[in-house]
Amino acid sequence: MRGVVFKGDRELEVTDFPDPTPGPDDVVIEIKASGLCGSDLKFYRDPPGAALKALGFKDFASRGMDENPAIIAGHEPCGVVAAVGSNVNQQSFTPGDRVMVFHYDGCGYCDLCRTGWTQMCEQGATIYGATAHGGHATYMVVPARTLVHMPEEISFSAGAAIACGTGTAFGALKRADVTGRDTVAVFGLGPIGQSTIQFATAMGAEVIAVDIAADRVARAKEIGAHHIVDSSATDPIEAIREITGGKGASVAIETSGAPVARAAATRALGVWGRIALVGLGGNIDLDVSPDIVIKQISIIGSYTFSNVGMGECARFVAAHGIDVDAVFTDRWNIEDAEQAYKEFDKQTRGKAVIEF
Repeated sequence: MRGVVFKGDRELEVTDFPDPTPGPDDVVIEIKASGLCGSDLKFYRDPPGAALKALGFKDFASRGMDENPAIIAGHEPCGVVAAVGSNVNQQSFTPGDRVMVFHYDGCGYCDLCRTGWTQMCEQGATIYGATAHGGHATYMVVPARTLVHMPEEISFSAGAAIACGTGTAFGALKRADVTGRDTVAVFGLGPIGQSTIQFATAMGAEVIAVDIAADRVARAKEIGAHHIVDSSATDPIEAIREITGGKGASVAIETSGAPVARAAATRALGVWGRIALVGLGGNIDLDVSPDIVIKQISIIGSYTFSNVGMGECARFVAAHGIDVDAVFTDRWNIEDAEQAYKEFDKQTRGKAVIEF
């Protein structure tokens, strides 16, 4: 089979690997779509091995690995079951099933694993596409417990998006307990922000979309935002207060990770407001008393989603007819992976996917 390996320093190669066979508890997936995610760029851009070391993956020798192991990239996999191991319950997964891969695995025994939050495993998590072979390949082998069935109404590319960014948007809205009563300000209109707009609108909320990029702001209106704010030209806090009649938003979802956006999103909230911080990295600078305490603000950290939550997200998409495919701007095949990542690295486009 063919697979994409990040070499570091903005180099990758598409190389041959043996076709996988399932262990007793495993399933082999024939990949149909594998999304490109902003977090992949850390592995693509950094020097060889640096991103793995940053994850705490340092004892290479004890794992029988070199300092820059040839790990197949891609943590947004979606496809069809091709083969199952001898211990896999045939009533759960059989060849031909359409599935998404929850791209984490853990010990399976701690409370976090048992509740579906394997990325937070007390013993440390496996991350497919980072510390184990991922979805940028013809086939992928994973434990059956990492799989989530995908409704027929959803395309494979949409399933790949749900496996990471789109699922993350849904998870944040759930953490913030968004309903039709809310006015939701979405700060950062990349793929996660766009999905947040789609979901919040489907949940009945009034949605305000905020970004510094005029093209993303315009795109937000197309996918359902009720109000748009170009924060490169307008103070977003003042704009949101004007839109809400001086009250402020009841919920903010911050996806960019930019410190100035995080602060503005918090200050744009009204009393009893809730903010979910989704974007990674960076910092936040707030005046605690007026910005948080006196307004009784709830600040929520929202880290991806559980495997159960991923299934719920997929069912919500199917039930509400959400056009997840609308977030994609670029579709590639595996042999064009080098060009795909060169374009994606510019961060001037939207969501990209490798399709098989």
